[in-house]
Amino acid sequence: MDAFVEAPPCRCCLRLAVGMMVVMLLLLGGWCREATGLVKVPPDLKIPAVFVIGDSVMDTGNNNDLVSLAKCNYLPYGKDFKGGVATGRCSNGKVPSDIIVEELGIKELLPPYKDRNLKTQDLLTGVNFASAAAGYDPLTSQLARATPMTDQVKWFKDYREKIRGIVGDEQTKFIMDNSVVVVVAGSDDIANTYYGARVRQLQYNVSAYTDLMVNGASDIVKGLYEVGSRRIGVFGAPPIGCLPSQRTLGGGIQRKCAENENVAAKLFNSKLKKHLEQLEQSLPNSTVRYVDIYNPLLDVIVNYKKYGITIIILNA
Repeated sequence: MDAFVEAPPCRCCLRLAVGMMVVMLLLLGGWCREATGLVKVPPDLKIPAVFVIGDSVMDTGNNNDLVSLAKCNYLPYGKDFKGGVATGRCSNGKVPSDIIVEELGIKELLPPYKDRNLKTQDLLTGVNFASAAAGYDPLTSQLARATPMTDQVKWFKDYREKIRGIVGDEQTKFIMDNSVVVVVAGSDDIANTYYGARVRQLQYNVSAYTDLMVNGASDIVKGLYEVGSRRIGVFGAPPIGCLPSQRTLGGGIQRKCAENENVAAKLFNSKLKKHLEQLEQSLPNSTVRYVDIYNPLLDVIVNYKKYGITIIILNA
């Protein structure tokens, strides 16, 4: 049974989720939405730039020149993007990293750090370090030949030195102190490395593997803090078992959401949230927040009609 999902052109579901994430990430005491759709930030809260560390959910083209299994710089990717161009975003249009900076009114798109055409203003207002198919488990990036999360943090350090040469120490410190860094990973660890390749199942049960993932996430946050980041938001894993690929592989003849993957995602999320709360206490002057994406997306999947989504059965 195949289904065609038609969403409203306003992308209400994605913007609903991203709007919630932005609020969580920025920890706004008070906020409102302008008629233009931008998040109106309080005057005393400065957000000069946004940076992203992560996987294909956020990657805007860093894998384009890699010899990698995870590349999206070909059609039909990008068919609804400006000019119908496949930019390396694993989407038909924009990805959440773009929408976050757009909602904040910083700029329309968040460019990949490896873009050869980056301008000074691009650098000063934020860039994207994410690499499709990367994960907290080092093996995940290795299997797909993605840029490891730890190397993405090294890119961030290189970035800091670049802008220091452009704007000097004082302005660099301001950018690092006040910008938001978004970390998004974990889906490929669970879906590909653990339940796909199943290599890790020989070494870890689900509980032990999610511990490994949390430790990896912790190392990334500590690394970002060492580079100079002070506002860090870490996304939890989505309902991975509801992805089309996982429903096909593990959802049975009716292609229901694969239970094992969703159980693993929820277990990881609960551990990650608790760990980040503890980690924030050990990093002076930091704001480290867990961002729940599992429940908002699951609500869209289960209660799709209230979001204006129509599902048409094509073949039975």
